[in-house]
Amino acid sequence: MRIVFSGAGPMTVIAARAMIKQGHEIIIIEVDKEKIDRLSDELDCSFVQGDASKPAILSQVDPKDCDFLFCLTDSDQVNIITALLGRSMGFKRVVPSIEDDELQQLCSELKLEDTIIPVRTMSQYLENMVRGLDNIELSTFLKHDARLFTFVAGKKEAGKISELDLPDQTQAVFFYRDDQFNFVNAETSLKKGDEIVILTHSKNLPDLNKRWAPRQAGKDD
Repeated sequence: MRIVFSGAGPMTVIAARAMIKQGHEIIIIEVDKEKIDRLSDELDCSFVQGDASKPAILSQVDPKDCDFLFCLTDSDQVNIITALLGRSMGFKRVVPSIEDDELQQLCSELKLEDTIIPVRTMSQYLENMVRGLDNIELSTFLKHDARLFTFVAGKKEAGKISELDLPDQTQAVFFYRDDQFNFVNAETSLKKGDEIVILTHSKNLPDLNKRWAPRQAGKDD
C-alpha cells in the first residue's frame, strides 16, 4: 500500500517504521526541515517538506494513488482540515487524530468516520489495567469491512430493539444502561439514554452517522 503521514511526531515514526518493515510505501509530510533531516537517516521512506493542509503540498504525493492519509500533527484543527482536503483530493481513506474529545461530534458531522482519539484509547487501556482486565486489540477481531458503531438512544429509539430498523449487515450486540453492561437479545427494550453498540459493514457508517450523530451530541430528541 501507499501510505501518507501528515506530521512526523512519535506516533508517525513508530507506525511508519512498522509499516516499512511490512513492505508498504511510506511518505511523510512535515513542516520542520530539521526533523526531516534527522528522520531521513532513520526511516527508509520519502519526505515532503510543507504544510499538508495546503493543496499545493498535498497534491505532490498524488492523492488518488494513495491508500491512506494519516493526519497526526499536534494540531486538531490542522488534522481535520487536512483530512477533509485529502478526502476531496481522492485519498481512499483519511484518518485524522484529535486530542480534544469535544471535536468528535464535529468530525461525525463532517463524516470523518475514522477519527481516532489517542487520549481516550489510552484512558480506557489504563482503566482496564486497574480493573484487572486484559487489553485485547480490537483490530485482531474486526477485519476487512467489519466496524463497530455506538449511539445514545433518544425518545424515538425507546422500545423494542427489533424496531430500530437497522440497515442490512448490521446487528445490535450490547448496550450500557446506568453504567451497566447488558447483552442484546430478542426481548431487549431500550430506554432513552441507553448507549447501544452495533456491529456493521463499513458501507453503512455514513448512513448511521447521519441518523444518530446529532443525538450523540446530547440533543433532546
